[in-house]
Amino acid sequence: MRTLKLTLAYDGTRFVGWQRQVERAGESIQGALEDALARFEGGPVSVQGAGRTDAGVHALGQVASVRLACRHDTATLARALNAQLPEEIRVTAVEEVGADFHARFSARSKTYRYQIRTGAIASPFDRLYVWHVPERLALDALAQAAAVLVGTHDFAAFRSVGSTVSGTVRTITRSEWREQDGLLIYEISGDGFLRHMVRAIVGTLVEIGRGWRSSEEIAALLAGGTRAQAGATAPPQGLFLVGVEYE
Repeated sequence: MRTLKLTLAYDGTRFVGWQRQVERAGESIQGALEDALARFEGGPVSVQGAGRTDAGVHALGQVASVRLACRHDTATLARALNAQLPEEIRVTAVEEVGADFHARFSARSKTYRYQIRTGAIASPFDRLYVWHVPERLALDALAQAAAVLVGTHDFAAFRSVGSTVSGTVRTITRSEWREQDGLLIYEISGDGFLRHMVRAIVGTLVEIGRGWRSSEEIAALLAGGTRAQAGATAPPQGLFLVGVEYE
């Protein structure tokens, strides 16, 4: 058996998310990848992902690990997988790695990007990849509030209700806004993220950018706030898993 590291890009619009879900109808990214790999392995395959992106969320650099017996070289396997996978999913790289590599547990940092289009009218070609916010947002206020998130904090206020994860402390190394090609783009990097954490952060920051709440509220939320005190969860289509860093 050998261990492979797969790097993937996908449009998550029509999928139920990364994770195969027996109780929910619809196709998952993990399920599509496992089904494609099973054709070469000749039996069931279990794929581990670096992050469980939700329904409608996209990826530019998702990482998965898998143990296989098949001896296809990595370049051939990448081409063969892309011939089998739905067109919304592409394997961009296949690498042979050590047996101790695990896409999730070996990860040291992840980067997410969120895209917002402001203005009265958004292009119909944007609708699957941005959150359309009709009014202008105060970029200075967004940047000021985002900077407060950098460091090691308790992000319980940005955890989805019903999450079973016990530890809510995470370290954020980057939290920045920029304008590019008419978009407002938010990028955040850290050692880990709670379920819906990035979308809850973006939803809260947008309320600050709209003037609905002050930038000082971020510090209060990190100091013991609850999910009910933070902002609404931003919609999924603007979110991208950009990449995963390893040692």
